[in-house]
Amino acid sequence: MPSSHPFTHTFEVAPHNIDELNHVNNVTYVRWVQDVAAAHWKAVASPELRADNVWMLLRHEIDYKAQSFLGDTITAYTWVGEAKGATFERFVKLMRGNNVLTSSRLVWCLLDAKSLKPKRINPAMVELLRYGSLELG
Repeated sequence: MPSSHPFTHTFEVAPHNIDELNHVNNVTYVRWVQDVAAAHWKAVASPELRADNVWMLLRHEIDYKAQSFLGDTITAYTWVGEAKGATFERFVKLMRGNNVLTSSRLVWCLLDAKSLKPKRINPAMVELLRYGSLELG
């Protein structure tokens, strides 16, 4: 993991995650990547910060490395990269034990919650997202 402060979120593969090939559907991985980003934001941001700011996904890249199956325990690791203006890079790895299932890179845009216009990410928010890691299980 490139970050020494990843946020982690653990969950189990449920029946509704399984497709006709009897493994987790690729669309489910995309949802999980978004869910862990949202869980990280909710865990580190105050209610006031969440009320004033929302995130919009601009870009999503995912590399599928291995399959997962019903009953598997998945751990999602996420950390943030570079912030530029209103955009922020985020990385997510989904793992089953020591096996990497997916690796993702996302670019999010910070928006003012009221106007829905892009808003510059300030250094305090960068620090909060980078070092305000908590464990959610």
